[in-house]
Amino acid sequence: MPTPEVHGQCEARFERVRKVFAENFDKREELGAAVAVTVDGKPVLDLWGGYADKARTRPWNRDTIVNVWSTTKGLTAICAHRLAGQGRLDFDAPVAKYWPEFAQAGKGGMPVKYLLNHRAGLAAIRAPLPDEALFNWETVTKELARQEPWWEPGTKHGYHAITFGWLVGEVVRRITGKSLGTYFRDEIAKPLGLEAYIGFDASLDARVAEIIPAPPPKPGQPDVLAELLKNPESVGAKAIMNPPATMAPTTTNSRAWRGAEIPGANGHSDARSLARLYGALARGGEVDGIRVLDGGLERCYTEQSKGTDAVLNIPTRFSLGFMLSQPGAELGPNHHSFGHPGAGGSLGFADPDTKIGFGYVMNQMGSNVSLIDPRTGALIEAVYASL
Repeated sequence: MPTPEVHGQCEARFERVRKVFAENFDKREELGAAVAVTVDGKPVLDLWGGYADKARTRPWNRDTIVNVWSTTKGLTAICAHRLAGQGRLDFDAPVAKYWPEFAQAGKGGMPVKYLLNHRAGLAAIRAPLPDEALFNWETVTKELARQEPWWEPGTKHGYHAITFGWLVGEVVRRITGKSLGTYFRDEIAKPLGLEAYIGFDASLDARVAEIIPAPPPKPGQPDVLAELLKNPESVGAKAIMNPPATMAPTTTNSRAWRGAEIPGANGHSDARSLARLYGALARGGEVDGIRVLDGGLERCYTEQSKGTDAVLNIPTRFSLGFMLSQPGAELGPNHHSFGHPGAGGSLGFADPDTKIGFGYVMNQMGSNVSLIDPRTGALIEAVYASL
């Protein structure tokens, strides 16, 4: 299969990144993808190539968007940090101050910060849910409000793979009167001119790339998903399989999935928008005169959780809503970088030390067990080698 043509713009000093991006198609089983970088708010590269569908009938275009899975969590966290900077949200206040029903099952004193740093013990919904509940905000938030945590909140951390978005999103909704997707659109995406959405109508469907599930791990590679599913009643299994069809391709390529607001997992974006948004944060929260955050940037990169994850059973490291660098999953070489990867490879992150904003999106999910996919890691390495 010939290497797809790489389209877009790239400053001469970042030619190494273009080369690695092309290599991803040859050497790392890329199908369709885009990568973008800003430095001090200015775009320095914006590349795309490959195919938007498994059948290779649709080229990946400049305006292609794709589901970015947990990279969405970063967008959701930014909404919460924006409200905190405005004095409308206190991360140390009880969740129940904003969402009174949350006080059920002994959760009255749980601080908002536990929802963002994965220490809440609400990583999965216990009660079996039908598939259609995935698209019903009221159903899932009521279940989360009434249920007892899986562990004593604050004593350990475990990745809230899907529930993160409903938990943080409901706090945002109670404060603003807007759904998380609407708030993100009105307050962040529209002012910055982003092609990034958490729930959208059918008018954009022709531009959406098809998500292709990861191939099975190669022999000898660990299979994190298989390990989680060994005990169907465990928090790990329920985190990704309740409702049962949460991760099924028939779900995640459906109109229902695209139209719903699932702020832990169903954001759709291009790389350019992720790089611009994180590029604003890398400059302290502002770009082109548009302010995303009013101070508090240090909260984005200050460690809150570290060690063996109670859900994933691998090491993870988090601030308030963002994943932080750790050995084998580095967001570049600098200590203050923060962002969020998504299942299969996508990533957005900010590096305030070099004022870099980075975005990468793709449709062929990778099966690598690392938090940073090899394709993404090669691109990051090339970016920093180019500075």
